[in-house]
Amino acid sequence: MKGNDHLITAKAPGKLYIAGEYAVVETGYPSIIVALDQFVTVEISRSKSFGSIVSKQYREDSVFWRRQGDQMILDNRDNTFNYIISAIRLTEEYAQTLGRRMAVYDLRVNSDLDSPNGKKYGLGSSAAVTVATVKALCEFYQIPLTKSKLFKLSAIAHLDVQGNGSLGDVAASVYGGWIAYQSFDRNWLMAAHRQQSLTELVDQPWPNLTITQLTPPENLRLIIGWTGSPASTSHLVDKVAISKSRQHETYNQFLIDSKRCLNDLIDGFKNGSLSTIQAGIQKNREILKRLADFSKVQIETPTLKKMCDIAVAHSAAAKSSGAGGGDCGIVVIDKNQNIKSLIKRWEENGITRLSLRVHPVIDLAKETK
Repeated sequence: MKGNDHLITAKAPGKLYIAGEYAVVETGYPSIIVALDQFVTVEISRSKSFGSIVSKQYREDSVFWRRQGDQMILDNRDNTFNYIISAIRLTEEYAQTLGRRMAVYDLRVNSDLDSPNGKKYGLGSSAAVTVATVKALCEFYQIPLTKSKLFKLSAIAHLDVQGNGSLGDVAASVYGGWIAYQSFDRNWLMAAHRQQSLTELVDQPWPNLTITQLTPPENLRLIIGWTGSPASTSHLVDKVAISKSRQHETYNQFLIDSKRCLNDLIDGFKNGSLSTIQAGIQKNREILKRLADFSKVQIETPTLKKMCDIAVAHSAAAKSSGAGGGDCGIVVIDKNQNIKSLIKRWEENGITRLSLRVHPVIDLAKETK
């Protein structure tokens, strides 16, 4: 879009972890994540004096701000938009290093990633809103973007707020489709961020970071079940980190097992083998159960266990998704199998099937025209 006086719209999809949870927060440990066709949408339009940040979901928390030189000055002391603010600050810092003049604008956010009554599904809304905000602002300031740059800017902004996690949800929101993701060295990033300009930081390779698109076999069907109870990823990851320091050997064995399992799973995608993928999903469920036992973190709640057991009884592979503790579980089943009785058993046990589909691989060039 030429000129930045028009309304600019950018969106980013939510995600679900398929496998590799918890291990992925360590540098160099693989995971598989899928982008879903539910979005956070960000709209930006130029404003004359005061800018605003308004969310359709949280109207009472709208934030108002003004310019003092190039600085963005918030007028609300309390706001729930930490990820949006972080994404704005970081993208504007980047825009200024590229010589862009700062402007005032209205930014509107709308999310599909929570249920209508505001409960979180666990689809990575904070990552999606970060990516959509960075994407929209880069278009507003006419900054050319690659997926690599979009990921790096969004990852820095997200990490500044969350402080932990693997940033795999950010990668899924940037790349779309199915991805194999391996986290970069966050200690390196924090040190480099203090010493280098943002331009230098986003233009170089990041140690250990790998993001690879995967193609699922033709006969693979992904089904998503929701337990109805939200979970806090940051809180659960912190609890595992505490037990990691106490039981070093057991934790290291968990990392070794997870990496081996994920490498087999990724091979299953490369070879188009549904049976290899299903075996990997089941194996990863067992590995996470052992982690839960020694860390005393409830990854697979009774409802998630019921969800998985029902799926396994219907010749599918199933496990919790993400940090667990509630939220969603995933099922991988042959497309040719009838799933009516599986879904019926879920409903009888208070488990909701979410009607989500995989969002295809994202083409930035097409999206930003």
